[in-house]
Amino acid sequence: MSSTVRAIGLPPAKSAAPLALSLAALGIVFGDIGTSPLYAFKACFAPEYGLSPTPESVAGLLSLIVWTLTIIVSIKYVAVIMRADNAGEGGILALLALVLPANGATGTRDPGGPRRAVPYLAALGIFGAALLYGDGVITPAISVLSAVEGLTVATPRLASIVVPLAVVLLIALFALQRRGTATIGRLFGPVMALWFGVIAILGAVEVIRAPEILGALDPRHAVRFLFAHGVGGFLVLGAVVLAVTGAEALYADMGHFGKRPIRRAWFAFVFPALLLNYFGQGALLLRDPQTVVNPFFHLAPAALLYPLVALATAATVIASQALISGAFSLTQQAINLGYSPRLRVLHTSAAEPGQIFIPAVNTALAVLSLTLVVGFQSSNALSAAYGIAVTGTMAVTTLLFYMLARARWGWSRWSALTVAGGFLLVDGVFFAANVVKIARGGWVPVVIAIVVFTIMMTWHRGRSLLIEFRGADALPLDRLFETLTLHPPTRIPGTGVYLTGHQAGVPRVLLHHLEHEQVLHESVVLLSIEYARVPVVPDQERLDVEAREHGFVTVIARYGFQESPLVAAALEHPKLASLVARAGGRVTFYVAHERVLPTGHAAMPVWRKRLFAFLSRNAHPATDFFGIPPNATVELGEQIEL
Repeated sequence: MSSTVRAIGLPPAKSAAPLALSLAALGIVFGDIGTSPLYAFKACFAPEYGLSPTPESVAGLLSLIVWTLTIIVSIKYVAVIMRADNAGEGGILALLALVLPANGATGTRDPGGPRRAVPYLAALGIFGAALLYGDGVITPAISVLSAVEGLTVATPRLASIVVPLAVVLLIALFALQRRGTATIGRLFGPVMALWFGVIAILGAVEVIRAPEILGALDPRHAVRFLFAHGVGGFLVLGAVVLAVTGAEALYADMGHFGKRPIRRAWFAFVFPALLLNYFGQGALLLRDPQTVVNPFFHLAPAALLYPLVALATAATVIASQALISGAFSLTQQAINLGYSPRLRVLHTSAAEPGQIFIPAVNTALAVLSLTLVVGFQSSNALSAAYGIAVTGTMAVTTLLFYMLARARWGWSRWSALTVAGGFLLVDGVFFAANVVKIARGGWVPVVIAIVVFTIMMTWHRGRSLLIEFRGADALPLDRLFETLTLHPPTRIPGTGVYLTGHQAGVPRVLLHHLEHEQVLHESVVLLSIEYARVPVVPDQERLDVEAREHGFVTVIARYGFQESPLVAAALEHPKLASLVARAGGRVTFYVAHERVLPTGHAAMPVWRKRLFAFLSRNAHPATDFFGIPPNATVELGEQIEL
């Protein structure tokens, strides 16, 4: 998920040594994919696939896992997709911002495609982002469940406490989010380094006992398996894809660590450790087919089972933490790009602005994850729900990458089709294999994605209609200046700041204030917020300030999609600080409190108008969201029929 590490609060990438960055990447970037050996290979032998651990099946499945990791992770994401960075940042919303035409503040050029395709591109990218929320719900549930299930290998009598213990761990995990994770974040890298080292050693021991298992490196085993098992071989791809869950994080967290540390950690440590463990599980099945129930934990000697369960639990909590924090960052990006209502965003670190906590998102993820654990009861059952969100997001990323390669990089149609088409073929096959799991739980991430997508698109459409409404009804500034010349109001010391979405028009809240109070401040700032399609706006490009007649100043404050728009802080910018000081220093903010009624004639279905009105009523107050001091704010009510 995008900018997970910023939410966790690790030190800035440029200040860390390459080795330290690679170590930190182990904990954040590879937490999800690094814990997939707990359940991926085991899921391939689930009863619905009808496979037994014969030498041919084991070799075929291992070959499929090896080449899935190679094609999707090593080639697609690490070698190709990571080239698509938005000012150094990655992730599906960062990629979408690159592909969409720029607004005036972004500095990005129009990608050259027909503008009528823009809404479809936006919808495609937002649906891909919505699928990530499904991933964020399922990952904590399946990861923690699969780790705790290791207790049943040590002592089968403990099976009855697996679900309650998983519930307790998840409650504790979500409850701790409010405190921030800067301290524990520093421990992520070393813990995951230990994890990868342990799973590599456990796998290597079994590989030494049965070195013939390495023959599964030959892709012909995968091809023979698929042809031999027909439809069953195709359907089992829905379990094989679990080996690459978390691949999107490689791209999403690129902005903090950089490409080289992530690539170095993957090829030098993570990829070899995963391969050794998967091959070790395969070698164990050749020696003892009865261990198919849970081959990962059977790799460990009996004396080490409990320590391994503890380490696995720590690793899965880390993997879950990364996705939860990533959901916070994704939500902040969606808010700033205009696809989500304002939500309460708490900054849990004074030093790291990207370390945030969003209570509403945390509560939703907690409730849904706990519901899945209680409802599905086991990681095998829950694996049926896993896969659609992952493969759907991968397919959307591929399509957006094609648009980027054509429009921004100047690739020829055939070059872009060859690369993106190959990736899309792989994504499509895995997605199709997962679609058949909808009835057995695959509907869960689909429903979550549809709900999130509907909310995002409805909010974006509703805000666009409101902006059009205000623009059509706005009094031009020149007309106001003419009125002020003919009928000058009383001017009082200080600065009045009015938030507006239209620099060319007069904010309605200003007109209401002038009509009722008959006074204006000595200095009047018309402040509008613009969100650039870049992660962070440089400080020198933050403000555009233009002095107008009658003490008016128009200001455009620009923020990137990873930044929090703090209006009060903007007034301390050198371009405005002297103006505020000259006007007497006292600042009063004027904000409109909108009440949207779904009774107008806007071109929007009534049910979506009602949904938008509900979201608008429950959005976090603008004063809090924009960091406006409540003791210096005047809110004026405004009723709008949509």
